[in-house]
Amino acid sequence: MVKLSVIVPFYNVQTYAPDTLRSLRANARDDFEFILVDDCATDGTPEILERAERDLPGAVYVRHEQNGGLATARNTGLDASRGEYITFLDGDDWLAPGYYEQLLGAIEELDCDFLRTDHVQVTGRARTIQRVPHGLRNVVMNPRDVILPADRSTSVDYAYAWAGIYHRRLADQGLLHFTHGLRTAEDRPWIWKLHREARSFAVVGLLGVFYRRGVASSLTQIGDVRQLDFIRAFDQVIEETAQDQDADSLLPKAVRTYCAIISHHLGNIERFEPAVAKKLRSMSAAAMKRMPQDVLKEALDSMDYERAARLRRLKRRPGTEVAA
Repeated sequence: MVKLSVIVPFYNVQTYAPDTLRSLRANARDDFEFILVDDCATDGTPEILERAERDLPGAVYVRHEQNGGLATARNTGLDASRGEYITFLDGDDWLAPGYYEQLLGAIEELDCDFLRTDHVQVTGRARTIQRVPHGLRNVVMNPRDVILPADRSTSVDYAYAWAGIYHRRLADQGLLHFTHGLRTAEDRPWIWKLHREARSFAVVGLLGVFYRRGVASSLTQIGDVRQLDFIRAFDQVIEETAQDQDADSLLPKAVRTYCAIISHHLGNIERFEPAVAKKLRSMSAAAMKRMPQDVLKEALDSMDYERAARLRRLKRRPGTEVAA
């Protein structure tokens, strides 16, 4: 029986994939499987993964015939997975030796639907610890209870799929798949759904994932139209949260977070191509008009002057586009 499935999408990361695969080898166990999803890479990544399928214990190599993006690649891995527990890793990140055995031991001891973990962020030579914004550790809780407050960073703002481990029953309930085709912010609707619909979770202080920032091929570094998928992602968060039994209390958090992300992108608009920057303004203005207006007003009133003023100016713009 497979105890743990690790889903690892790869796309044009030939420089980093060997480090990722070495770290998986240092985490291998007879009952672990590593599902290596090649999202139609065009560099040397496929050859590296073909070798890994032969050399890495538990490796399963799956190749897409066309590029689908991170969300679709993770879904492919989920559909192929057989483990009692599931986790994720990105193809340009790496792990501490023996980390997965510790992570598996923690969720089995706490006996909950999912665990969230801290991680190490790596930017060049600098390393910083990034912690889940949730103070209680090793305490099982209802994940709905930690979505709020609206004006502070909470667990739904720490959306990294690879920063945790998830019981198979969540996949069976339809809570682990990502929205097909989302090119960025794919983890936002995903983490909100987990916290609204799963029954139990906990946070543990394990440090074993090394998250590589500043990779040139990463969408966080690219200012093209794919970045605008965050609008589709947050539209989904708002739509699904509005249907929740606790919508009145949860929507202010969802709307405020959406506004903060819009403001962040507007504040860094110079990194977008000119046509994409124009589209960002237009689509963001339209998005604000779609939000519940009473909740939006409260959200803007609660934000600092600079961000609120930027968003109010944007809201007055004509905006009719709704999709990238």
